[in-house]
Amino acid sequence: MKSVPNVTRADAVAAIRNPLAFIAERWTPDPRTVRRAALAALVMSVVIVVTGGAVRLTGSGLGCPTWPQCTDGSLTTTRAMGVHGVIEFGNRMLTYVLCAAVGWAIVAARSQKPWRRGLTRLGWAQFWVVMGNAVLGGIVVLVGLNPYTVAAHFLLSTALITVATVMWQRTREGDAAPRPLVGKAVRQLVWFLVVAAVLLIAVGTVVTGAGPHAGDSSEVDRIHIDWETVAKVHAVLAWIVVTLTFALWFILKAVDSPASPLRRTRELFMVLLLQGVLGYVQYFTHLPEVLVGLHMFGSCLVWIGVLRVLLSLRERAGAAPDLPGPPAEPALAAA
Repeated sequence: MKSVPNVTRADAVAAIRNPLAFIAERWTPDPRTVRRAALAALVMSVVIVVTGGAVRLTGSGLGCPTWPQCTDGSLTTTRAMGVHGVIEFGNRMLTYVLCAAVGWAIVAARSQKPWRRGLTRLGWAQFWVVMGNAVLGGIVVLVGLNPYTVAAHFLLSTALITVATVMWQRTREGDAAPRPLVGKAVRQLVWFLVVAAVLLIAVGTVVTGAGPHAGDSSEVDRIHIDWETVAKVHAVLAWIVVTLTFALWFILKAVDSPASPLRRTRELFMVLLLQGVLGYVQYFTHLPEVLVGLHMFGSCLVWIGVLRVLLSLRERAGAAPDLPGPPAEPALAAA
């Protein structure tokens, strides 16, 4: 029977004062583990958007009518709240799963050898965005699903997806200075694409705020604008994004660009086509809840695709190999 190693008082104090550094001194994750941790955080950032959409589309936005408790006097949902309370409270509980995924990414990044400070900071950036969005989500409930706060809630979730995508990409790169793989004109075209995608997502939140899915069966204030007119503007922006993506793919083919930007652009183009078809179908079928939910999921995939195109335009040397990391190094600097 193996003896249990003694934990000294100094170890206990070190673990309490700086748990990340304490873990990093005793654990070196495989590079693949770090990548999987970053991917898990990205997946959960998308899941929380989709489940949040399900809350709104099922009319469960006020299933828990207060915050941080679910009801006055009860932290959890009660039988009186019915299925809407279960759905809303379940989405709140998923925030803890998201925090766990982000926490795992932070610990894995901090424990990697050598320590990549920038990667760890990306993990912490996700954590603070999650905390901010949790507070904003509470405000959304307290103000009765005001459409502007709902839009801000979604946009902050999109910011979380942005940071998570960048971290996932950085786990597969080294820390050398980025080297561009394409010319300046192509990079400028991609930035036009990014701006158009941001406008597309922002206008999409206006469509949501003016549309019929208020998030609750009670009387909920909407953005006072004709949602069909905004939906048409949204469609025009979508066509602009598709056109820019196709132009980028054509130019990359013409200049014989490296494989990565071309592949990412092709993937984005396919996602955009599927999202466009879904958008028109939901419009002409009067916004059925299932299709609206799928469209929200597609919005996340489109934004991730745009970011991957942007990040594929450069490379960083010194990527960690897919091998177990070196033995843990003692006396690491504090996190």
